[in-house]
This record gives sequence, structure tokens and C-alpha cells, in this order.
Amino acid sequence: MTPCPPPAGAEGRGPAQPKLWFLFPLRQASGSGWPACCRAGTEGHSDPCCPSPGTMCSPFRASRSFLPEDCQELLLPPPTPMAYIPGGGAPGAGATPLGSQHCVCRVELSVSGQNLLDRDVTSKSDPFCVLFTENNGRWMEYDRTETAVNNLNPAFSKKFVLDYHFEEVQKLKFALFDQDRSSTQLEEHDFLGQFSCSLGTIVSSKKITRPLLLMNDKPAGKGLITTPICSLPVAWSAPPSPQTSVVTMAPSQASTPASCSQRVQPWLGWSPRIMIAAQELSDNRVITLSLAGRKLDKKDLFGKSDPFLEFYKPGDDGKWMLVHRTEVIKYTLDPVWKPFTVPLVSLCDGDMEKPIQVMCYDYDNDGGHDFIGEFQTSVSQMCMARDGVPLELECINPKKQRKKKGYKNSGVIVLRSCKIHRDYSFLDYILGGCQLMFTVGIDFTASNGNPLDPSSLHYINPLGTNEYLSAIWAVGQIIQDYDSDKMFPALGFGAQLPPDWKVSHEFAINFNPTNPFCSGVDGIAQAYSACLPHIRFYGPTNFSPIVNHVARFAAQATQQQTAAQYFILLIITDGVISDMEETRHAVVQASKLPMSIIIVGVGNADFAAMEFLDGDSRRLRSHTGEEAARDIVQFVPFREFRHAAKETLAKAVLAELPQQVVQYFKHKNLPPTNSEPA
Repeated sequence: MTPCPPPAGAEGRGPAQPKLWFLFPLRQASGSGWPACCRAGTEGHSDPCCPSPGTMCSPFRASRSFLPEDCQELLLPPPTPMAYIPGGGAPGAGATPLGSQHCVCRVELSVSGQNLLDRDVTSKSDPFCVLFTENNGRWMEYDRTETAVNNLNPAFSKKFVLDYHFEEVQKLKFALFDQDRSSTQLEEHDFLGQFSCSLGTIVSSKKITRPLLLMNDKPAGKGLITTPICSLPVAWSAPPSPQTSVVTMAPSQASTPASCSQRVQPWLGWSPRIMIAAQELSDNRVITLSLAGRKLDKKDLFGKSDPFLEFYKPGDDGKWMLVHRTEVIKYTLDPVWKPFTVPLVSLCDGDMEKPIQVMCYDYDNDGGHDFIGEFQTSVSQMCMARDGVPLELECINPKKQRKKKGYKNSGVIVLRSCKIHRDYSFLDYILGGCQLMFTVGIDFTASNGNPLDPSSLHYINPLGTNEYLSAIWAVGQIIQDYDSDKMFPALGFGAQLPPDWKVSHEFAINFNPTNPFCSGVDGIAQAYSACLPHIRFYGPTNFSPIVNHVARFAAQATQQQTAAQYFILLIITDGVISDMEETRHAVVQASKLPMSIIIVGVGNADFAAMEFLDGDSRRLRSHTGEEAARDIVQFVPFREFRHAAKETLAKAVLAELPQQVVQYFKHKNLPPTNSEPA
């Protein structure tokens, strides 16, 4: 039997629908070791070898493989400190990065079910679950679980693990089958039902409920179900191929309901359901240490020592693995090293009791650094150090200890403070309940041309789209998964409005100033198309009113005690900004708020001014000289993506957004709404 197509809607009837529970922890593909060769070069310590080829990750991007030639010598003259950069970013000059700071987040899904259909005559169904992912409009089998024999309430032990990419719509389909034969071909097994959604919907909601549906879009069982999560329905255009288990999908013509609440159905008795919950498994704790030395051994003939420290943890092969090196402090026996921060998982694999070996050396230009002493400790012991209550650890040279009677130590390492806190990621904030508040600003100035003329940028072609709509869809289809009510303000600027035909640079395109909200991306597109015949394109191209409009709401959100809301303004325009000084000032002020601005330039105009606002190369300043607190503007010219896949524009437009969200909340020291203490 061929796999069943996904539903065009989520509603169903009858009292016995199957239900599944999807419990998926999230973990970060950061690895447990250094992606570089580590050579201790110390007495009694063999060289930890380079890791085998594995995966180096970048944030919300596809990973790349690294090879042994990527490795770097860790103990070169002079030794450079390893720098951990909280929240990502490039390390300072001369710093050696501690592993991959920007990592793809991985999502693990655990599947269980209840009240599945019974397709066997003499026994119960033998269900297994198949996960499909969408690639270029086609469903491809990604993985499948084991088979649960004679079980209508299975709990599958096999997990589905996927990379999570914020800037992509990652569509998933879970299909259940009753295994009848040993064949791997799905058409040989009885279909039990399926469920479709995006990975972003799951991640942003933490927990959703859904029914399983059959081939005819009817429930795989009976009864009505509450479905508080809205998603765009899909329609099938072809059945799956028996050879490739691939199905082609096309967007359904059905429109999105006015709001999620309107889709909620009443409960009738006991309602079976699919349940998906999210949990972060990655250890996001980091540890900050402040150390000094006292009366260390003198190693230089005509001077004192030049001490530095190295921290090691036990590797899987039983050898010590270098995880951090401090800077060298010249000409002193009483060094004070700069405080440093490392991920707890890098220092001790998250195990507070795991031994940590600390080696102290005197730096030599020829690379033959002199061993001063060593000691072992653990994070649990180091946590005894607090501000004002240091922890003193004797630095021991085993050779001297064996040879010299009365040997005490080769100095003392003083741990001045030890602090552990959480280095929250973008996913931590999303899973913690942060809502992305999306607003669209559309340019209706005369330079766009008459919307009835095919040469106009606002002309809607026979396919029902134009560059404005393409930009709205590219950004909106991603963002809408991260807003619970999916109601988005849509504003216009640069047009004359009825009945007095005065120019407005801040008007609701649905002509309802008290309620400018549109229901989902569909609602924005419908309001945009409906308003075109009722306005007159005019000018000038002023950005500051709309920037200030969103900034007023973002300013109210600064009263929040946790990371609850972040505002995103998408401006789509065709030309040069008329009020550049006012816009620069507005952007600089907005940089202090939980807010980002995305500008998409349509047409072939000169967008040099937009590049100026996008402070990638240098920090933006207002006309008064005030510098922006951070870079919050991302500009992308649409013309560079006219012939590219539609997903490419979304990736370029949203590439910087996760970093901007994390940067703001960390700067304000705001934890996720539902966060655990370190």
C-alpha cells in the first residue's frame, strides 16, 4: 500500500482518533573535544592525537567536514591563549578558538503512539514510524523507527535526529505503517495515518497536539480534536513512487483561518491526539575563572619566570586533552592572569566531579617551555572559590618532590573566583517562550510605477506575485512559526490616502488604524493586494515614521524581566531614502531596543544608502555622532535572488537575526522566560 498524502486540513470527526506523543530533546552539535591537534609536550604526558575527521558547524548553516590538515599546533612559541567567545563571534587577534563556537543545533525526536488503528485480523498492528523531509517540493524518506510488535500504543526507542535551521522552512511528515512483511518498500505495509508540520512550529511551541489523518484527509479514527497551532494546509499532486518513497507537494488553495483560535474544535468525550514536546539537552553552562600565582619557582637564569597555565581533561582514550591555555605573564613569580570563560562541557564534559589537570610552565622562546608544577582539581572543588574567599592550590613538581627532602611546593596557584552561568543560545530563548513580533512596511511611492502597468514593481503578474509579495513570503513564512497568534501589523508609506488624499508615511494597509493586524502571511498578502486600487502612489520615501512606530512598541517590551518579546520590522522599498538623517537617528535609537530591521530592496535602483544603514563593515552613527549600540539592520537587494530558489532569499535575509536576538538579551542580562538556574 502506498503512503498516504498529507492533510489539506487538520479537522476530523468521530470518537477514536489515534494519538502520538513526540518528545524531542534538543542538543548542540558542538562535540566534546578540540577540533585541532593538541600537543602537551610535557613530561609524563603523551600527545593527544588529532580528532578523526568530523563535523565543524556554523550557526544555522550546513556543516562542513574538517580534516587533519585543519589542525593547528597548540604549543608554538609564543603560546597563544585559547579564547572562548560567548554567544559566538570571532576571537580576538592571536586567539585560538576553542572548538566551534557557532554550531548547528540538532533536534532529537522521540515518537510514541496511542490508540492506533488495528489492521491485523488475528492480532494487533505491528507499527513503525517513518519520517519524511521535504526537499525541493518532494517528500524524501529521512529515517524510520523499529517495529513495535502487536502494539497499538507503541513507544519507539529509535530517535530521529535533525539539524535545525532557523532561516529555513523545514517541513516534516510522520507516517505510521503496520508491518506485514520483511520488505523495506512502504507499499508492502498497511498505512495507519500521518501528521505534517514544520520543525519551526514544533520548536517554537514546545508542545502541540494533532490527529493522525488518512489518505482522504479523514481522521485515522473517530472524534474531534483541539489543534491550537495554525499551519498552512497542503495538497498532494502525486502519490509516492514505490522505488523512491517520494511525493510531490503543492500549496493548497485553502486560505489560512482568521486566527488560530477559530480552528479550535470542542472536545467530544475522550480525544486521542498527537503530542509534541521540546526539551533542550545541550549543556549551555559556561565557567569563568580568575587565577593568580604566588611564589612560583624561578626558571630563568638572568631573570624570573614567564608563567602560563594549561588546563587538561581526561580524553576517551585515557590521555589528557588540552582544553585551555592562559596568556603568558612576563618576568614575574607572582602572575595575575586575565579572567577567562570556557564552556563547562569543554572543560569537564559537564561533570562537576571529573578531574582537571592544571600544568604551570615557564615560557621559552625556543618552545622548550620549562615545567614549574602541576595539580589536579575539579569544578566542584573550584566552586568553593568566591569573590573575597579565594581557593589556594599547591603547584607540585613531582621530580623535585621525589629528590628533595623538605620539598613543599613550587608555588601556589590562587583561584580568586569561579562563576558558572548559562550561555543561552537562540534556541534557548525560543524554547523559553520568546515571541518574534513581525511587522511589514511597504513602499508605495510613485517611483514604483502604476500598479496596473506590467512594468510596475507593484504589478501583480498572472502567477499572482511580484517582488514585494515574494519578499513578504520569504521572510513571513519563517517568522510566522515563532508568533503564537500569527497576527501581524502591515503598514504602508509614501501614498496618498482617501478621502482627503493626504500623504501618509505610516498607515495600515487594511485601512483600520486601530487594528492594523493581518492574519498570517496570507492575510498580509490579501491586504496588500486589496489596498492597491484604493491609494495613490506619491512620495517621498521616508523610513523614520515606520521605524519609530515599531520602536515605540519595542520600548514597552524593555520593561520585561525575561526574554519574552523581540520585534522584527521588514521594510520593502524600491529607492533612495529621502529622510536619511531622521532614519539614521531612528535606527541608532532602535539599536538599544529588542528590535531588528530587515530591508529588502526591489527593482534596479541605487541602494548605496541601504548598505550604509547595514553596519556590517562599520558601526552606524546618527547625524549627531551617536553610535548605534549594535548592528540591527540587514539589507538584501532582491535582484540578486530573482533567479535563485525562493529559500535562498530567506536564508540571506534572516542570516543575522538569531545572533541579533541573542546579542540583545545577553547584553540586557535577560534569561529565557522558562530557564533553569546554572
